[in-house]
Amino acid sequence: MGSRKSSVTVADVARAAKVSKATAARVLGGYGIAGEASRAAVLAAAEALGYRPNELARSMSTGRSGLVGVVVGDIENAFFAQAVRGISDRLRSADLNLIISNSSEDLREEVEMVSVLLRQRVAGMIVAPTDMDQVDHLRAAMAAGTALVTLDRWVPGLGADAVCGTDRASAAAVLARLQAAGHRRVAYVTAVPLRPGQAFAPAQVGIAAVRERIEGFLSATAAAGVEGAADLVFPGATGEPEVERIVARLLASRPRITAVMASDSLVGARIFRALTQRGLALPRDMSLVSWFDADWTSVTRPQISVVDQPTYRFGARAAERLIARIGGDGAPPRRHEIATPLIERGTIGPPPAD
Repeated sequence: MGSRKSSVTVADVARAAKVSKATAARVLGGYGIAGEASRAAVLAAAEALGYRPNELARSMSTGRSGLVGVVVGDIENAFFAQAVRGISDRLRSADLNLIISNSSEDLREEVEMVSVLLRQRVAGMIVAPTDMDQVDHLRAAMAAGTALVTLDRWVPGLGADAVCGTDRASAAAVLARLQAAGHRRVAYVTAVPLRPGQAFAPAQVGIAAVRERIEGFLSATAAAGVEGAADLVFPGATGEPEVERIVARLLASRPRITAVMASDSLVGARIFRALTQRGLALPRDMSLVSWFDADWTSVTRPQISVVDQPTYRFGARAAERLIARIGGDGAPPRRHEIATPLIERGTIGPPPAD
């Protein structure tokens, strides 16, 4: 029985589905266009016959393998780990396999990883672009016929689907909540490095999601009549020593900063540690909101208020769009937004009395 199933051919499937061999090949190979009725008939016949694709033959005939490449910023980051799980689960249901690459949020690494994936003749790629202003390598991949979806980061003008959070609106909403609690001077702390000799500006930030958060923060701060909004953005929180220095500056600020928004979970954890090691209590001495509902945020005392990023859904949706593109979906590319709401826990309170 097993040997019979392994010898089932595309022609066998086409005959059972009552379609042409070319139509069956398009459906089973995941390329080109086929009608929904034909697609359903082919897939049903393939399932009934126990058809299994010959990856070498598919690669030779279509120019594409049954592989999908994923390039993330940091695979050790829980955000990307959960997103990759969502991607993997959806790809498995489409008989596609996954190759994971890590860019370390370095553009040169990203360019190299994309090049490696193209040499593997992947059917498509899901990429979290490190720099929204430098995407020629992604344009070249699409021009060569490789389907592409960007994850968490929208690149206007690229012409690719993107699955993102509501970053700009979420930043403004968090600031509004802190202002409603009485906070006027709120800091935004990010790992984005500050370019030497330059005053900070959002255009310096290559990661689209972070740029949008900062833009939302700055516009909402200025709209509230707070002067010097750009001075309330603290870049360079790349490690423990850097966060320690930033926290020292926050606590020494005049007029006083009374609340902090952390751009990601790792930065948030380091800020929490630096504050508590100084004997400060949250929210009595400082309010804190962090991006991403990481495991650590719900085991601290108090639990950390976070901007929820349902990253499994991010990954699953990105994979769904990529599968559709590989299958010939020609709809105009667009940004697919997934809401990223504030989960309020125990680290938002009124500002401390001077």
